[in-house]
Amino acid sequence: MANVPTPQSVLAKYRVLSPNAGVHVSPIQLGAMSIGDQWGKMGAMSKESSFELLDAYFDMGGNIIDTAVNYQNGSSEEFIGEWAEKRGIRDQLFIATKYSGNLKVHDDTVKQKVLLSGNSTKNMFVSVEHSLKRLRTSYIDLYYIHFWDWETSIEEVMRSLNVLVQQQKVLYLGVSDTPAWVVAKANAYARHHGLTPFSVYQGLWNVMDRSFEREIIPMARAEGLALAPWGVLAGGKIRTDEEEERRRKTGENGRTFWIPDWERNEQQKKVCKALEKVAAEVGAKHITAVAIAYVMHKTTHVFPIIGGRKIEQLTANLEALEIRLSEEQIKFLESATDFEPGFPNSMIVSRYKPTPSPVLTIASG
Repeated sequence: MANVPTPQSVLAKYRVLSPNAGVHVSPIQLGAMSIGDQWGKMGAMSKESSFELLDAYFDMGGNIIDTAVNYQNGSSEEFIGEWAEKRGIRDQLFIATKYSGNLKVHDDTVKQKVLLSGNSTKNMFVSVEHSLKRLRTSYIDLYYIHFWDWETSIEEVMRSLNVLVQQQKVLYLGVSDTPAWVVAKANAYARHHGLTPFSVYQGLWNVMDRSFEREIIPMARAEGLALAPWGVLAGGKIRTDEEEERRRKTGENGRTFWIPDWERNEQQKKVCKALEKVAAEVGAKHITAVAIAYVMHKTTHVFPIIGGRKIEQLTANLEALEIRLSEEQIKFLESATDFEPGFPNSMIVSRYKPTPSPVLTIASG
């Protein structure tokens, strides 16, 4: 057997995506919500800046990018597709996108938009064609339901998604922001009827908000799903006192579209102090890296989605891949949170022991 080349960076230490998806991807995903130039209030980037960030991620070994049909009113997918085509690297990338949100919500030329949202077969097929065109590709690596709409049946969703797989427009299926019981029922239906099940679950999870750990993680373990947490940096709330003071003085503040109050509350400051202590113990320069490492130590097959618009932020966050947390350090971080497992977990003493994600290094060239 030939020797495996040394990875060019920690981002090139590729891992098997999930027990049900044997593809090898980078341990941290590039979140592309900010890539695109249409969402000024929520954070946008010029095409030039977007390409620079994408180049930096790819050049460091990154190969998995997460976007959605409605991000930046479609310009996120457009920029990614144009960039990949110009670089000639489409087949070297694992591109994930999503449908459910209204893909024409901000287009005033579209008179009737009711059919262009939700999980229906109609919106699914219209959305996937838009995504394929914008991404300049014949296939999507990972296709997500963006959220559960409470109107479309599990049967309709799984049968229609399976058609996309059979047509080879989609390779793997994912589900985002959906109750655990719905995912388990959907996968059971798929297996029973010879359809393609979900391989990845995406949802909100960070050291400040651990509700993900109540039902989602146990479900994912049972179903063999990878986890793609978003909001790992708590919407920018994971910062030091010094950084918060700097933002206050400069007026930089932070994104306030989703969370009007950009400053941290006392509970959030408590968690940040705990992150600072652990960062000092492990020799980490950035508490954000410790926050990312936390979710990656909790269970296997965790691939955090990390966004941002600056290359230096991306580089700083990659420090997470070199951090090893002890069980005691994880318990210390969790002691600073106000998480309660809730019934019935508190009654049956559920345990979430930290299990580092298995690393599989393969050729990076």
